[in-house]
Amino acid sequence: MIEAPVTVVVGNPKPQSRTRQAASLLAEQVAGRAPDHVVDVADLGVGLLGWGDPAVTAARETVAASGLVVVASPTFKATYTGLLKLFLDQFEGGTGLAGVVAVPLMLGAAPVHAMAGELHLRPLLAELGATVPAPALFCLDKTFADDDRIAGYATTWGPVLRHTASLTPEGATA
Repeated sequence: MIEAPVTVVVGNPKPQSRTRQAASLLAEQVAGRAPDHVVDVADLGVGLLGWGDPAVTAARETVAASGLVVVASPTFKATYTGLLKLFLDQFEGGTGLAGVVAVPLMLGAAPVHAMAGELHLRPLLAELGATVPAPALFCLDKTFADDDRIAGYATTWGPVLRHTASLTPEGATA
């Protein structure tokens, strides 16, 4: 189980989406408990279009203070949503997510989008300073609750993610 805060970031333009459900399920199965925070980026609204909005700042600080963050988006035009990009742009490049273990998750309508998370979202999270020790997970948006992809990912990669999240940014045991 992960002791540090666990957060889910949802980049779906629809609040309370299947993307949120899948990300929360993945966070719970990896961390061994429900996430402490869910940032549904759609709820941040027009505050994402500038700098210094109090709600956006609070959301950014919550994410940056987390030990494990599941960052989830539906696949739009073969990549993550512009809404998620607006939120992630609020983080300082190279250091904004330093000390955070990130798990990229993308949902899509067809398997042809399966590499979008690995090709686009995972590198972005690393660029922001996050540690991304496991591959991105892709799930079909209509079947994720009924298939075993999330459970299989948590079984395979959960130990690596939990161990990595238990380390401080300097690599010493917390």
